[in-house]
Amino acid sequence: MTTTLTARERAAAQAYIRLMEAARSVLTDPELAPLAGVYLSGPMAEADEALRRAGLTGNEARLLRLVSVLRAPGGPGRP
Repeated sequence: MTTTLTARERAAAQAYIRLMEAARSVLTDPELAPLAGVYLSGPMAEADEALRRAGLTGNEARLLRLVSVLRAPGGPGRP
């Protein structure tokens, strides 16, 4: 089954991926981890807004399916 992403769904999935990557980077650095709230507030706000615009707030299952589509080899945006 092929999943086609709308522009807003793609933006939401990409914002979520950026948030997860930022969280991983901040939380694995012992010097940055205590300041996680400061470093992650921007990416969290971006993801929240993108999810709201895409109508995905509270629909984690759909969001994670979209993220899987983006991250899959040969998926949109992947070689």
